[in-house]
Amino acid sequence: MFDVYRKEIEWGGRTLSLETGKIARQADGAVLAQYGDTVVLCVVVADKKPKPGLDFFPLTVNYNEKYYAAGKIPGGFFKREARPTEKETLTSRLIDRPIRPLFPKGFKNETQVQCTVLSHDLENDPDMVAMIGASAALTISGIPFMGPIAGARVGYADGEYILNPTLEQLETSDLDLVMAGTSDAVLMVESEASELSEEVMLGAVMFGQENSAPVINAIIDLAEQCAKAPWELTTDEGAAPLYEKVAAQAADDVAAAYSIVEKQARVARISEIRSAVIDALSDDEDITPQKVGEQFKALEKKVVRESILKTGKRIDGRDLETVRPIVAEVGVLPRTHGAALFTRGETQSLTVATLGTGDDEQFIDALSGTYRERFMLHYNFPPYSVGETGRSGFTSRREVGHGKLAWRAMRAVLPSAEDFPYTIRLVSEITESNGSSSMATVCASSLALMDAGVPITRPVSGIAMGLILEDEGHAILSDILGDEDHLGDMDFKVAGTEVGITSLQMDIKITGITKEIMESALEQAKSGRIHILGEMAKALDTARDELSGNAPRIETLQIAREKIRDIIGTGGKVIREMVEVTGAKINVEDDGTVKISSSDPDAIRAARKMIDDIVAEPEVGVIYDGKVVKTVDFGAFVNFIGNRDGLVHISELTGGRVAKVTDVINEGDMVKVKVLAIDDRGKVRLSMRVVDQETGKERTDSDES
Repeated sequence: MFDVYRKEIEWGGRTLSLETGKIARQADGAVLAQYGDTVVLCVVVADKKPKPGLDFFPLTVNYNEKYYAAGKIPGGFFKREARPTEKETLTSRLIDRPIRPLFPKGFKNETQVQCTVLSHDLENDPDMVAMIGASAALTISGIPFMGPIAGARVGYADGEYILNPTLEQLETSDLDLVMAGTSDAVLMVESEASELSEEVMLGAVMFGQENSAPVINAIIDLAEQCAKAPWELTTDEGAAPLYEKVAAQAADDVAAAYSIVEKQARVARISEIRSAVIDALSDDEDITPQKVGEQFKALEKKVVRESILKTGKRIDGRDLETVRPIVAEVGVLPRTHGAALFTRGETQSLTVATLGTGDDEQFIDALSGTYRERFMLHYNFPPYSVGETGRSGFTSRREVGHGKLAWRAMRAVLPSAEDFPYTIRLVSEITESNGSSSMATVCASSLALMDAGVPITRPVSGIAMGLILEDEGHAILSDILGDEDHLGDMDFKVAGTEVGITSLQMDIKITGITKEIMESALEQAKSGRIHILGEMAKALDTARDELSGNAPRIETLQIAREKIRDIIGTGGKVIREMVEVTGAKINVEDDGTVKISSSDPDAIRAARKMIDDIVAEPEVGVIYDGKVVKTVDFGAFVNFIGNRDGLVHISELTGGRVAKVTDVINEGDMVKVKVLAIDDRGKVRLSMRVVDQETGKERTDSDES
């Protein structure tokens, strides 16, 4: 019934298997990819005909995690997987980025890649398995695809690279780098690092590429057994003649337009030229406005690229390495905990830092388990930032991806939870965009954290690099404009401190670049990064000595675990009473860590005293304030230092003879007592007789007489 084809290899100490022919047989391509006990089903389907009117390739990649894969049931009321998680969105982008450039330019058929996690062994991250499975499914599908690709995860610890580190190994790794590429070149890099050098980062990329070769060979072997016949790709034979017509009419005007420095004026002029060309050339039924528009884009690309390669000058007149003018400002909002406005050319980020308590931590329900995140970075890209109208009110995949890139860049320099027990949230509002807004977010985030008084290790800056690559040579561009991003061959973002790289992301729009080009780009990026750090330092070069007056203060203390229940009380009665009385927030963790937070220092001091009283152990010879909680014939029980009770014998009430306890004290009276003794069972003997009830001082023998 089934024609099953399977390929297995040993890779990174575990078995990688690719299987097809048993599941999802009606799809164009379907591969069950397994690594360890992590299993992902990768399915590819494409329409047989292109959608009319499209001037782009409609590719959709969806990565989905099923909770049953880890033996879990989803939380919430509906108990089923709902909207994509951040992890699913990021992994979908991770797969999309290296495969998209490998489809032929003329291919406009709607294509969907669906990767579903069926089993997760809690050791091997499914993202790399999904990328490999998607590549294999495309390769055997017959759909035009210039692959295969393979991906690898690289860790770095004790000076050694680690191929496909487990989730446990990543916890102690100085690097989490994911790369993807063909057998010849690298296509995509995504990473988070602990201030590593350019040499180490480049070595990690090359290590990943070398070790992905066996996977590419395995996919080719599988395809040789079972690949479907390749689709016939139709070409537009009229494209070249139409391009010549467009170029003849508009080449000079386009070149002149791209000498306009100001973005909005340049965009307006390009739009005018495009409209004029479309009106002039789209009279024929065979020459549609869409086709003219496609060739106009090709002309724009050719004009800009040739100009840069020939003159070494860019659209805004800069040379290849100059960074646009920078203005960095801090403290720009009166009531926030920290805020920075970072402007680089026509790109601007307003980033705000907010400090919270443990109650503000984000709970994340992942396949690998539920955990809490104390650092969040949210990135917003409204349409007005590029002078356009558009949909707002939802978070796009792009916003999630750019926010995560900046999050990775900043995490390496944050203080530990022990040294700085705050929850930290950064929000980047992109108010202008012409070039890398994610790297502007990194710079503004660093400044906002320092403005808030967060003791980061060192400031972080980021820069986006571009590439123009032609047969006659190449040009590496520092701090690329939006147009240079769209018309170039590479988007290479590097963030880091003066010491090293904290995050690196690379997307290649061609079939890959060489090690030499990457090495040059990293060195040029380092120079730009250091320059930007210098400009940022003009506003603020280290964290403020004190937190903002609007931020909560947090005091941390450690108590014995057996005292936790005393602080919380039955049903939370004690801790609720302390919160109500003092107005401070009190969080007690399982290890005995107690965090008291409030914007009012007096509230923190009051809560601290109440907790100290509860956990304190009585000391013989020390005088305490107490409250009479019960009277009996032979004395009175007094509650002191929280919930400790002791007995004041009737003979220890006053210096003279007492006939009846209630003649001296009654329940509810506040008294001062001295600890006389504590027996082996913890029972405490107290005395009022030896303490002056007005002054709280111990009586002398003469006082008693």
